[in-house]
Amino acid sequence: MFLAFGATCCSACSKSPAEPDNNGNGNNKEEVNLAERNLERAVILIENALSHYSKDGTMALSMTYNPFSSTSSDNLVSIWEYTSAVEAVSAAMNSMIALKESGNSKIYDSKFASFSAMLEKLYSGMDYYKGTFTLTSYTGTAEWSPYGVHRASSPGGAAVAGIENAYDDQMWIVRELINAWRATGSAKYLERAEYLTAYVLDGWDCTLDASGKENGGITWGPGYVTKHACSNSPMITPLVWLHEIYRGKSDEITYGAVNADNTRVKKTAKKADYYLEMAAKIYFWQKGCLLREDGVYDDLMGGYRTGGGSPEYETVGGERYRKNTALYDRVGPAYSYNSGTMLSGVADLYGATSEAAYLSDAKTLTDKSFSYFAKLGATKPGLYTYSVTDNNAWFNDVLLRGYIAAAEYFSGADVCVNSFQDCLDYAWENYLENNTLPVSLLAGWNMDRTKNNVNLMFTFARAAEYATLSGYQLKKGK
Repeated sequence: MFLAFGATCCSACSKSPAEPDNNGNGNNKEEVNLAERNLERAVILIENALSHYSKDGTMALSMTYNPFSSTSSDNLVSIWEYTSAVEAVSAAMNSMIALKESGNSKIYDSKFASFSAMLEKLYSGMDYYKGTFTLTSYTGTAEWSPYGVHRASSPGGAAVAGIENAYDDQMWIVRELINAWRATGSAKYLERAEYLTAYVLDGWDCTLDASGKENGGITWGPGYVTKHACSNSPMITPLVWLHEIYRGKSDEITYGAVNADNTRVKKTAKKADYYLEMAAKIYFWQKGCLLREDGVYDDLMGGYRTGGGSPEYETVGGERYRKNTALYDRVGPAYSYNSGTMLSGVADLYGATSEAAYLSDAKTLTDKSFSYFAKLGATKPGLYTYSVTDNNAWFNDVLLRGYIAAAEYFSGADVCVNSFQDCLDYAWENYLENNTLPVSLLAGWNMDRTKNNVNLMFTFARAAEYATLSGYQLKKGK
């Protein structure tokens, strides 16, 4: 086990997110040392997690692991949970590269090759969640091969029709495949990411309302009518990344659209322009529909009055298409990841466009979300508590991504980022058990050792947080 880097300090206690950090970028050596320590901890968590949760050589991964009994569950993870492993591994690899570029190649030299092989195995293991079906969407009917919720017994055999696949699952995968491409340069990751992007955007409701404007929004999946925050804003950041990849290039894309007379048409645009346009459309749809009065985001738009909760269809020009199902109710609660994806999305939109309104939104959402989700002293004096009920341990990982994205453009977000660093370090120094952290970083383990099962997604979330914090510290040290 690596030694901790000094004692924790509550760097987030004395300032609000809106206040700037007047200390400059700090000492380069100190930031690089902290980046190295964070990455070392990420590596420890990842390597041990794959040992603890893996059931066989096909990357069948268990749902939970108990570090006190060293036992894992027989039930296997969903594709959503599985993707958290890809996130952690690719995040660590990209931080290895960044640390090497800063002049410290120790972890890269000793771990990058094995992590690259690990990533390959995880990617191959995703084939057990892949399946093929025919989908009628708003602009046409086509065959698609996305990832289903549940793991099949053989590659490519997963059930994916209707509610068996969700658009948000594809979005999380797109994000991590782009990160995998960044880490390795392997074209297959980017190609698959773009294929799934096309699938997701085929689910964008491009039907027109009475005023001729797109109804907008992406349903939770092709078999649903409700439109969720989690099936919209997670796509903003990957779309901006794809825009940046193709900016200045002539690559084109063809997509479906709806004419004013309700007929369908195929359009062609440069990839860079189309991806950025769709990122902005999704951002403004969610801001317009799900932003609450207290400044954070609700969970979904529901309240359908037709269709009974099933997709509705219409025939136009002899062809069958999905039609809009009107939704009337904004439904909560506010989860941290829904604000987190909007924060990273708007920060990335600002980075791509330099439009001041995006930066203003990023600052406001940083302040409002930190006030809403982080509770100073609720569990330990001087430290911020983030709820870990339900799936919040992973939801908070997504919120951290947003704070790190925002911190690239204004120093007020550093306070929020540091609150995560402090909580992780407290747990590492007080509760690390069999190289596993507890679900609650500040409350620790249950006295009943049989009740300490840790979901795979939560373990990899902690590893991803340490890895992304490593990259954040390196940028601060420049």
